Amino acid sequence: MDVQPKLIKDCINRNRKAEYELYKVTYSYLMSICIRYTKNQDQAKEQLNMGFLKILNNLEKYSAEVPFKAWIRKIMINTLIDEYRKHKKNSEVIDYVEDYYETSNYSEQNTALDKISVDQIHTLIAKLPPMAQQVFNMFVIDGYSHKEIGEFLNIEEGTSKWHLNSARQKLKEMLEKLVTPATLQHHG
Repeated sequence: MDVQPKLIKDCINRNRKAEYELYKVTYSYLMSICIRYTKNQDQAKEQLNMGFLKILNNLEKYSAEVPFKAWIRKIMINTLIDEYRKHKKNSEVIDYVEDYYETSNYSEQNTALDKISVDQIHTLIAKLPPMAQQVFNMFVIDGYSHKEIGEFLNIEEGTSKWHLNSARQKLKEMLEKLVTPATLQHHG
């Protein structure tokens, strides 16, 4: 993603063609962030547009000392977190049943990543409970510390760690089911 200083300056001056060009240049990068934090493509596009509007409205605050990619990433993630907080208050109660299976076929599980696609991994992450999904994305994918996650989501640092462990456990179970369905059906 190559964003020239002139393009940023033109956007600050509200040049519509420049704004559209910036949108095209940053779209795939911002969409990759949104997909991780939302449940579907339509919601991701909606969040991307809200985040991009914030980027445009704050461009005059951008300092070239910070890499542009990192700056827009932070704004996009903050937008996603803000939206999550808004909807968290009104979110539905999520009921899920955990099925615990024991399996001794660990060698087959170790090849899980060879057998699944990135899209399947995104799908599994999207199946996590909302808070576990947020913490997992922020810690594992975006590199935030538990302290930072706690501040962003208004939770304790220990609660962040708990949600991360919960997310990892649920992902492990889903991966086991995905990779070894025949083995797991015999135990169920």
